[in-house]
Amino acid sequence: MPQSTPLPVGTTLWIANARVMTPETDWHQPSVADIAIQDDMIIGVAPSYGLRPGQVPPETLDARGHLVLPGFVNAHYHSHDVLAKGTLEQVPLEQWRLYALPAQYPPRSKEELRARTMLGALECLRSGMTTVQDMLTLYPFDPEHLDTVIQAYEDVGIRVVFALQYGDRKGLDTVPYWKEVFPPEYHHLLSSAAEPEKKFDLLDYFEQNCLKGPTHPRRHWAMGPSSPERCTTALMARTMDMARRYDLPVYSHIYESKGMALTARQELGQYGGSLIRRLHAEGCLGPQMNFAHSVWLAPDEIEILAETGAGTVLNPQGNLKMQCGLPPIKSLMRAGVRIGLGCDNCSCSDAQNMYAAMKLFSLLAVVSDLRKGPPPAMEALKAATEGGAEGARLGHLIGRIAPGYKADLSILDLADPSFVPLNSVVRQLVNIEGGRAVRHVMVDGNWVVRDRRVVSVDEAAVFEEVEAIMPTFRKDFDAITKRVATLQPWLDEAQEKMDAADVGIERLPRLR
Repeated sequence: MPQSTPLPVGTTLWIANARVMTPETDWHQPSVADIAIQDDMIIGVAPSYGLRPGQVPPETLDARGHLVLPGFVNAHYHSHDVLAKGTLEQVPLEQWRLYALPAQYPPRSKEELRARTMLGALECLRSGMTTVQDMLTLYPFDPEHLDTVIQAYEDVGIRVVFALQYGDRKGLDTVPYWKEVFPPEYHHLLSSAAEPEKKFDLLDYFEQNCLKGPTHPRRHWAMGPSSPERCTTALMARTMDMARRYDLPVYSHIYESKGMALTARQELGQYGGSLIRRLHAEGCLGPQMNFAHSVWLAPDEIEILAETGAGTVLNPQGNLKMQCGLPPIKSLMRAGVRIGLGCDNCSCSDAQNMYAAMKLFSLLAVVSDLRKGPPPAMEALKAATEGGAEGARLGHLIGRIAPGYKADLSILDLADPSFVPLNSVVRQLVNIEGGRAVRHVMVDGNWVVRDRRVVSVDEAAVFEEVEAIMPTFRKDFDAITKRVATLQPWLDEAQEKMDAADVGIERLPRLR
């Protein structure tokens, strides 16, 4: 019998006898190993540890029959519409924004902001996510609302990469055919909350009160320009200046829908109709940049992303539900573009479940490109962990199980039908598991889920807080639904024009 390795001095938690998904192990049949953790950090991984003479046993978890994964990174998410889950069927993106980010909403209460932030975080934790990138719209901006959201994340114990979403061009000016189709008297109803607040310098506030404020071990800041067509050259320049000075990741939407690609074709003739070429000319591309969705990228734009080190965050659930199309997954992989995975809004993707995102990523990679390529299951798991971590500029701290990395872990019970028989852990994780086997979750060395129950906060109390604010939310959401219904004939007309327009990209299968 091989001799045990001495347990590292200073170990505060010893996870023993688990199959451990380290970077170098066989992901089909991960080796059994022990993990030594000191406070918030992994300090050792070995086939077997044993106590040193006289060493006091630390807290120990016998994880025999379990799998330990690095915590998932939900690399694109918006907590502002958590309460709208299940409210909508298929709605084209441009119309959906009028539901998800209506400027006509009354200001939200601090109670609602806390409840929705906590609820979204709980759902993420339950499916093994330990980090979430929240690109949050707060409109009208209120410093107390921002404080409420940040405190909620600290209380629930999840790691957050937080960005305020902003822009300085009105949506009406960036959606093809809306000004042409809608009578002027309806233009004021076409605004969304992700639009400029002329009387308030959001970036200055963010820098002075967040970037220069105290640090927190589970809170990381990011920049959130809504989408380049909604951000002028000057605003993007400010964004990149701040990102470089504070070494922050940048998250933005690009080419989520055909309409967004069409806007570029119509407005950016000097850049060949390309937002990517515009941003490249402006010096905005590089390893700090993450583009959510990236559905309508052209081949030459993919090459530019690869050359500059800019990355993507794919959100297959929302893209399918809103009829946006299929991203060029295999082309991105072949080019070596960084890929993270996100679950997006609760009103479009509905589920904050990385297993659903990984499965769709894997299947769409195969069905949208019949050429042979990298194994989709393996790439899906990498995107859900390492890819999202690297995009957040945290690839040296999270996304892997290795010494020197944060103790952000998800532990799954292999005595579940999803894993019996155990033929390939990575394939069964991606193609079969749905989150049911997640038993324990740890963030920053702290247990946040034990035996399938969140222990960092009182879940029942959070659910009660949600129920208390839902009557007001439903009343306001119903009013928005009725308002959008009055616009439907013109929305349909504009959508038909967008669908018929040519953006110079042909992919199979075509969804629209």
